[in-house]
Amino acid sequence: MNGRVQGVFFRSETKYEAEKNGVNGWVRNLPDDRVEAVFEGEQEKVERLVEFCKHGPPGARVTTVDIARERYSGEFEDFEIVY
Repeated sequence: MNGRVQGVFFRSETKYEAEKNGVNGWVRNLPDDRVEAVFEGEQEKVERLVEFCKHGPPGARVTTVDIARERYSGEFEDFEIVY
């Protein structure tokens, strides 16, 4: 995600939304002020989380969301913030 996405609780709100929707994976800040995330779960629930990321929490200003879809692998057991 690009835009104003760091310093606005983007990671913690994404984690909250992921856990609420039963989506596994991770989210992290990148050195260039972007946020990167991996989501895994039922397609409808993942899509819900992607929609959240298109606007983010209050205070965020998301300008772009780049999406790369991959086949489900069952790699993740929960959702975490990566530091």
